[in-house]
Amino acid sequence: MTFKFINNLESLTAVCQQLIHSKYLTVDTEFIREKTYYPKLCLIQIASDNIIVCVDTIALKNIAPLIDVLYNPNTTIIFHSARQDLEILYLIKGDLPQTLFDTQIAATVLGYGNQISYAKLVEQLIGIKLDKSHSRTDWSKRPLDPEQIHYAADDVRYLRNIYHIMRQQLKDRNRLHWLDDNSATLTCATTYNLNSKNIWYKIKGAGKLHGIQLAILQRLAAWREELAIISNRPRRWMLKDQIMIDLAKIKFASLENFRLINGFKDSTIERHGEKLITESRQAEKLPEKAWPKIKNSKKISKQQNEIINTLMSLLREYCLQQNITPSAIANRKDIENMVRGETDIPLLQGWRNEIIGRYLEQFFKSRSTIIANQK
Repeated sequence: MTFKFINNLESLTAVCQQLIHSKYLTVDTEFIREKTYYPKLCLIQIASDNIIVCVDTIALKNIAPLIDVLYNPNTTIIFHSARQDLEILYLIKGDLPQTLFDTQIAATVLGYGNQISYAKLVEQLIGIKLDKSHSRTDWSKRPLDPEQIHYAADDVRYLRNIYHIMRQQLKDRNRLHWLDDNSATLTCATTYNLNSKNIWYKIKGAGKLHGIQLAILQRLAAWREELAIISNRPRRWMLKDQIMIDLAKIKFASLENFRLINGFKDSTIERHGEKLITESRQAEKLPEKAWPKIKNSKKISKQQNEIINTLMSLLREYCLQQNITPSAIANRKDIENMVRGETDIPLLQGWRNEIIGRYLEQFFKSRSTIIANQK
């Protein structure tokens, strides 16, 4: 097995000529984003059948030859937990590789557990316990020592073995096509294009607001997101979530009542206070029909909750029998949505609907009919 550490364009071009015709490649990235909005790529690790490569993206400003390799439609790109790696590639290329295999997703449909770590999967399938002493490494610092490089290389070294084992297990159980829906989501650009007008929905505590409060939160959250993007700084550095929630609750925004909010620094008020007042007042002018709404905010009744608990038990029992991690099929929120009458949910589509979704729906409808007749 050949190993190469690449930190110049000439070497990168040469090694990419070796990789370009690979049937598959295992890929991982090392990045930092604690102080930035966008991740800063520091290292890309790649392995084929006969070579492992670590590409120093700090030293190399141009990695075009490598991008050509990763976007070769004839090559399957294998990740473990692909989401953040693909986000980085999307920021570089503005597009996504289309032929993917995510071993973390595969693990759920094979019953290894939900969001299982790479290290745990290596230990379970190959019997090797990985050294995690460099898990907190600042990958932007140079030079990297040999132990750090070896640690990074391990992330793709054993991923090859895992891929072959899992792919065969999926074929044996006729579950290979079960990954298609997840792969389609991962390779869709909309997965990585955040709409600043919708970012309010992810703010912790938003579910406790209502009416005009949500309209104010939406405006403030969009402003914060755009400011974070422009300055390339974490959104929490602009304004913390709890302060956003407190601001949304204020009926008439002013610098004076801003100072009553716990943790709202005077320096932040002086810098952004007037803009926050403007955004709040613009939101207050919106007609009620323009206010955002929390999806599925209607409370679940006691009887509905009993049905949901039963459906969850049936789901778990089925998954236990079929050796599938339940979250690969549905979570409680999916079941709640089905009970509310929604049909546009993964549980009622594709292979999930075929193997269990339709049966859970039939059970739910029969129970609902019984309850309705009892009233």
